[in-house]
Amino acid sequence: MSGRLLLVCRLLMRDLRRRRTETVLLLAAITAATATLTLGLALNEIAHRSYQQTRTATAGPDVIVTPRATSQAALDELASMTTAAGVTDHSGPFPIAYLTMTAHGRSAHVVVEGRDDAPVSVDRPAVTDGTWVRPGGVVVERFFADALGIRTGDTVSVDGHPLRVIGTAVTAARATYPYARWHYPNSVLVERGGLVWVDRSDIATLAGSQPLSYTLNLKLADPAASSTYTVGPHLTTWQEIGHLNGRLYSDARMVLLVGSWLLNGLALAGVAGIVAGRIIGQRRRVGLLKAAGAGPAMIAAVHLAEYLVIGLTAAVTGLAAGWFAAPVLIRPSAGLIGSVNAQPPGLRTAIAVTALALTIAVAATLVPVVRAATTSTVHALADAATPPRRRRWRIWLSRRLPTALLIGVRINARRPRRARLVTVNTLITTTALVAILTVNTQVVQFDLGYTELANPRVERGEQATLVLAVVLCILALINAVVSTWTAVLDARQPLAVARALGATPAQAGVGLALAQLLPAIPGVAVGIPAGIGLVASVSTGEVQYLPGSWLLATALGVLLAIAALTTIPAMVATRRPVVDTLQSVPT
Repeated sequence: MSGRLLLVCRLLMRDLRRRRTETVLLLAAITAATATLTLGLALNEIAHRSYQQTRTATAGPDVIVTPRATSQAALDELASMTTAAGVTDHSGPFPIAYLTMTAHGRSAHVVVEGRDDAPVSVDRPAVTDGTWVRPGGVVVERFFADALGIRTGDTVSVDGHPLRVIGTAVTAARATYPYARWHYPNSVLVERGGLVWVDRSDIATLAGSQPLSYTLNLKLADPAASSTYTVGPHLTTWQEIGHLNGRLYSDARMVLLVGSWLLNGLALAGVAGIVAGRIIGQRRRVGLLKAAGAGPAMIAAVHLAEYLVIGLTAAVTGLAAGWFAAPVLIRPSAGLIGSVNAQPPGLRTAIAVTALALTIAVAATLVPVVRAATTSTVHALADAATPPRRRRWRIWLSRRLPTALLIGVRINARRPRRARLVTVNTLITTTALVAILTVNTQVVQFDLGYTELANPRVERGEQATLVLAVVLCILALINAVVSTWTAVLDARQPLAVARALGATPAQAGVGLALAQLLPAIPGVAVGIPAGIGLVASVSTGEVQYLPGSWLLATALGVLLAIAALTTIPAMVATRRPVVDTLQSVPT
């Protein structure tokens, strides 16, 4: 047993050293899929961990009570809640007014909260720039300030009253912009808006004739029990606030998770193509191992061990790349503080990414490995391709085809599995490109009552789409190069025979390029409606479809890219002398 294990390890290390380029391509293909999945899963951690760090830094409350009543009636309703069972600490009640703020010519709904200069034990907003509240000044929630382009020292108007911005701050007692839960007094309909703090002595003047609302922050003995707390109506728990903050990443998370499935398909096609090329070059070694007494299980172990090691390495690489790239590519909300890199990825994320990498490695290699393990010794030593299935109508049709097209059709007939991989690669690439273009054409406006601003949720979705597009193009390019390399490796001898029978080098090169282009056409044809259907299936609103000219340009662009990537190596492959190629045929 130890001797067999030693042989597997030696062959594994030998292959990794001798086939470094292919190993790097395998790593890149699987890593692209695992890193994208990690990005999608990390978005939940970005929102959750950043909010938890903000709760700790600002002494965030467990329950926030905001009665629908106003003025003295609201104070009376809140009076008994500070001594209710399970309450260990509180701050407030603080007066609140639902007003309008104008900055740089743009007006928006704003929740104005009156605070004191003295610190409190529950809900101490962390000042990120400037100072805390004082008479005549306003402190703006940092994400809201970023959205409106407000900086410390600017002058804003709150319901016609000019105030100087003296600072920006973050809090865990209310969701970040745009989910500050603005509403008209005594109304249950919540609208989008931002949050600001002013000195308690100023809020009555700002509110004017509008009755003041009030909010009370409570700290519980068991924060986890806040979701079932029944001290009174009109409660907002810290879990609900965390959920609202997480909505900023919902579009980005959907894009990355759906994109990871598309990349899984590309990775499967790419890895299968690379494996096919590697096994083509190892057929004679399979025959030699069998001649020396190795059985099918030993042959399968020799091949699978290599790809499992590559899969595990890609899982670790993708997990690290996706986790550390997440806050850089899709930054946490400016309304929160902290970093998601303070802790390693969760166990569930690690398990999911590792399982994905191993699944890709095994699924893409299982069929060719089993086929190699069950191949007869004589056939493996002969290193011959599977004869094409001859049909009378195919023979009749082939006689009427141009030489270059005939060569391309025969190459695909000899290796139908590789042709199907080209179709799958093109189908997934076209589907993803059409979906990305469709998403980017959607016009989404964000109504803040009086101003149309960019939706931060959509902005993060666009950032995720850009990341997906870059990774997709890189992986599709790798797959196209791998497919061409495999075709060139396998078709050297058939092309030499065709040239010996009268085909010119140009015809042989064009035929090899057509062998890649022909199976790509159905992939493009199906990928266009598939991309449109993918967007329609995951979209929650009305979809704005691409014009026909864009779809046609996308289809032609994909086909031209494949033609460009395959023509050059195909023409180079046909420059080798026919005699040299035929003399390399094993006897």
